[in-house]
Amino acid sequence: MDIKTYIKSGILELYVAGALSDKENREIYDAMLKYPEVLEEVLNIEAAVVKLTAHAAPSNSKHIFTSVKKALGFTDNDTKDTSLLPPTRKTIWFNYTGWAAAVLLAAGLLWTINKNEALNTKVSTITTDKEFLEIQVKDINSDLADTKKLLNVIRDQNLINITLNGQDVYPEGYAKVYWDKSSETVYLDLAGLPKPPEGKVYQIWSLTLNPLSPTSLGTIDDFNDNANKIFELQNNNASQAFGITLEPAGGSESPTMEQLYTLGVVSDS
Repeated sequence: MDIKTYIKSGILELYVAGALSDKENREIYDAMLKYPEVLEEVLNIEAAVVKLTAHAAPSNSKHIFTSVKKALGFTDNDTKDTSLLPPTRKTIWFNYTGWAAAVLLAAGLLWTINKNEALNTKVSTITTDKEFLEIQVKDINSDLADTKKLLNVIRDQNLINITLNGQDVYPEGYAKVYWDKSSETVYLDLAGLPKPPEGKVYQIWSLTLNPLSPTSLGTIDDFNDNANKIFELQNNNASQAFGITLEPAGGSESPTMEQLYTLGVVSDS
């Protein structure tokens, strides 16, 4: 996802305004969880709405009255005795005062409405933040459960532990394979591999050595999105070794040996 383009698209403003569908709202929630830039932009938009609403009308009646007096041509130094004015001037003044009272009433109502809208916006912002925090807590609890499960799996004494060392294309690389033969499952720890280039994926191979025969266990398509870099694949092969190559997206029929990143042999013991 191009985050900058996504933010500039205007969809986040529609989200804050409550103009999106439930599905679109959920997509925004997921994006806020995944991309801190999106969360920050949503909070900035909400803060801007609150600030704009709070300043949409004058903050007090004194300011309103001063503005009306200025519009009518009166100043604070005006001390004329209106009883000496001709009747027509008095009539105009009373008309003005009636109009000014209407303006003050309307402005006061507008200020009250805007204050109420600002309060509603703040409540909406607090509700959104609360819902977002609840989602975060739920995801954290889910991550903790997954981590506990992985720790229990890795600590199982019946697992076969294979270390995959870096090869010529990336000598500093490494990986670990935990093979549970009873459930025909392998757990891969790929924290020692770099982020694959755009359009490339890691492909896992089960190998028999004599003669050399590779069997694909699948590709790692979500490498960048997986924070702990632990992956689970099925393996019902009589594996004697495991290898990891870098392949085009979608995988290859046979391993590209020039892109062999790690390789490890299953111990006989």
